[in-house]
Amino acid sequence: MVSNFASKYLKSSYRVLSLLNQKTLTLTQLKQIHSHLIVSGTIADPFAAGKLITLLSISDHGNLSYAHNVFHNLPHRSTYLWNTMIRAFVEKNESLRAIFLYKWMLESGFFPNNYTFSFILRACVGLSEISLGLSAHAQVIKLGWESYDFVQNGLIHFYATCNCIDSAHKLFDSSLNRDIITWTALINGYAKAGQVVVARKLFDEMPEKNVVSWSAMITGYAQVGLFKEALEVFNDMQLAGFRPNHAGIVGALSACAFLGALDQGRWIHAYVDKYKLEIDKVLGTALIDMYAKCGCIETAYRLFEEMPCRDVFAFTSLISGLANHGQSGSAIEVFTRMQNEGIKPNEVTFICVLSACSRVGLVKEGWRIFESMKDVYGMEPGVEHYGCLVDLLGRAGLLEQAKKVVSAMPMEPDSYVLGSLLNACRVHGDVDLGTEMVEGLIGRSLDHSGVHVLLSNIYASANQWNDVEIVRKGMEEKKVQKVAGCSMIEVEGRVCEFVAGVRSNVLMGKIYLLSLGIENHLRSFWVGDDDITCEQVYT
Repeated sequence: MVSNFASKYLKSSYRVLSLLNQKTLTLTQLKQIHSHLIVSGTIADPFAAGKLITLLSISDHGNLSYAHNVFHNLPHRSTYLWNTMIRAFVEKNESLRAIFLYKWMLESGFFPNNYTFSFILRACVGLSEISLGLSAHAQVIKLGWESYDFVQNGLIHFYATCNCIDSAHKLFDSSLNRDIITWTALINGYAKAGQVVVARKLFDEMPEKNVVSWSAMITGYAQVGLFKEALEVFNDMQLAGFRPNHAGIVGALSACAFLGALDQGRWIHAYVDKYKLEIDKVLGTALIDMYAKCGCIETAYRLFEEMPCRDVFAFTSLISGLANHGQSGSAIEVFTRMQNEGIKPNEVTFICVLSACSRVGLVKEGWRIFESMKDVYGMEPGVEHYGCLVDLLGRAGLLEQAKKVVSAMPMEPDSYVLGSLLNACRVHGDVDLGTEMVEGLIGRSLDHSGVHVLLSNIYASANQWNDVEIVRKGMEEKKVQKVAGCSMIEVEGRVCEFVAGVRSNVLMGKIYLLSLGIENHLRSFWVGDDDITCEQVYT
């Protein structure tokens, strides 16, 4: 009887396994196979159940909730089945459920293995839970899995991502089998922590690189504002024979946006089209941001409309771009469209739309949007939002209302808030309030060079030249210096930076001659008492 049962059991499982090897099964078909397993009794076979759970939980045609129900009702479970379900929750960004399942696994008497810990450490990263990760590390050591490559790499990635970079480096130093993943995890950690010098040193020491390690350096440079270096690494990666991946392209586009490197940005866009890369929400937003900041707002708008699925970041990027291009009315229309489509604005969205209102003097609309933050969306306005509101009122000449907003703020006003009001005082000639704002900035140690220059200009506008002289002498005594102005242009795909007073450029002679030609050309149209000479431009 036992032999006949075993024979029937194995034969039935083999038939089911042949069906489960098909990769294109729909959810309906998987449910039919599940029913067959229950009726035939072969649901007790962990191997058959494992294949079913894998298809239900991880495949494109599966359903994680249904997979979990199947798993919950299985008569027998194996470590493989536990790992499959934990992995599925992690990959579907449901890290908390993965942790709960892991705890249930331990309570059920199953011991985790190296695969279990690789998934659990990813869940800890997703939750940014240091305590959970430390607990997992302790269990790794207790059960003897610490020396396994992907467990060790998971630990390094966990510590590096959770800003425990020293712990990550200690594990790296103790690792006997460092592979590309080991090196990249540590480089990525240092890059995210803003320590790009250390990250670059490790990157240069890597015995072997892949596209992920190159992308980590590009993203790291872009995050700390070293955009020229980010593009240099992006170019070096291609010269080394690596095809940029999604992360590398997004990082490079971010650098192009801030540098105004339109030619390079267009080349990257053409690359995306050539290799038919999916323009998802992240890449689409990066392209919109790049074109908007490089002056091509029409192209940015077209890309926005072509995106199959738009999120808050895509809307915010377009609103910001439209406002910066003087199309504040369109920016507000996009904000309204965003609300109508049921997408909740975030804090940055409100900063952008309030700035748009400020530029065209829409005081009532700006007030309404500001109040909607708390009344409609339950957000507490931050100091940046109050700064936008003060700027809106100040530009409209409502200085007393702006002053009341500053006085009623639930937090200390920063340099932007007081600076906005100070600038409004300059524009509208309110000397007394301007002096009061400067005193407030000095009291908060926020009196940088721009503040003194603004106060000097306020006095000059009111013909109070004695006060102008006092401010200028005070700047000399405190050794306050204006930050040198700078500008950047893109020439044949290369970004060139020019700083006022710096003549180190190898083409300075030609630049100087060209400036003289421009000056003479301007003189032919207009000559006045306050001519500006080329010499003054460079001093």
